[in-house]
Amino acid sequence: MSKKHILLLHTGGTISMKENADTGGVAPGGSNPIAEVMDLPGVDARYTIKEPFQIPSPHMTVENMIALKKEIEASDADGIVITHGTDTLEETAYFLHLVLDTSIPVVLTGAMRSSNEIGADGLPNLIAAVKTAASSDAEGKGVLVVMNETIHSAALVTKTNTGRLDSFKSRDGGPVGTVLKTGPHFFFTPFKTDAFSIQRFDYHIPILKAYAGMDAFLINQLTTCDGVVIEAMGQGNVPPEAAKALISLIQSGIPVVIVSRCGSGIVQPVYAYEGGGAVLKKAGALFADGLNGQKARLKLLAALSAGYRQNLNVIFS
Repeated sequence: MSKKHILLLHTGGTISMKENADTGGVAPGGSNPIAEVMDLPGVDARYTIKEPFQIPSPHMTVENMIALKKEIEASDADGIVITHGTDTLEETAYFLHLVLDTSIPVVLTGAMRSSNEIGADGLPNLIAAVKTAASSDAEGKGVLVVMNETIHSAALVTKTNTGRLDSFKSRDGGPVGTVLKTGPHFFFTPFKTDAFSIQRFDYHIPILKAYAGMDAFLINQLTTCDGVVIEAMGQGNVPPEAAKALISLIQSGIPVVIVSRCGSGIVQPVYAYEGGGAVLKKAGALFADGLNGQKARLKLLAALSAGYRQNLNVIFS
């Protein structure tokens, strides 16, 4: 059997950085230490290695994500592994999950500790990610995130802790698999929707978090935006003055997507008091099921780009 061909796309982040011995600061250096690793123990594969850019993950943009999409679509590899900084890893993974139309495994991984820190996790995560991308069992499961020997669907995973090695979790749905010495073992196949055919991506879609006493001030600044995501309280509720401003935005034709500021759970139009989710839903607000704010923003961007402005209530249903 011929070796699987894996395309490694290195994009930067902690997995590609070193800690400065004098200052303790972590930053990009002159070379990417993870890109220098060519022989991965326990993996029988051949590699094409590319570094389309080297940036800290807070510098990641949708334009960068589009560049990764194009690299993947132009490749003839059997599997794709993207190394990425953890701060926006879930956003890049979810965006690719939304827009890629392929059955080949696409796996993102990163590191919570830089390469010269004690307990550095970059190399073990890379090995686990390559094992997953090289497995036929990973085909047709959408974009995956592999961290700490755990396999997550891009649709479910989020970063839950600033520094722990087990920071990445799928709180409501749970992980879709685990990586063993022999390769990945899947518990179930995650749900995958049809890919959005994006045309443009220069949309302005801010995210606001609701808070006690929130009024109309910030919301009234958003009248020129293409859409707004509100991290509402509980199951999708906001204070009365904020609700009035949001309803005004909806009436002006600006899509308003409701998520929860809670760490997990699903938004539902349950409460019918002023500012309650039922009132917002009746006014035309879109409820994003169990997505968090950053993922709901990308889904709205992809839907608008694909021409679904008149059918957003179907996309967010």
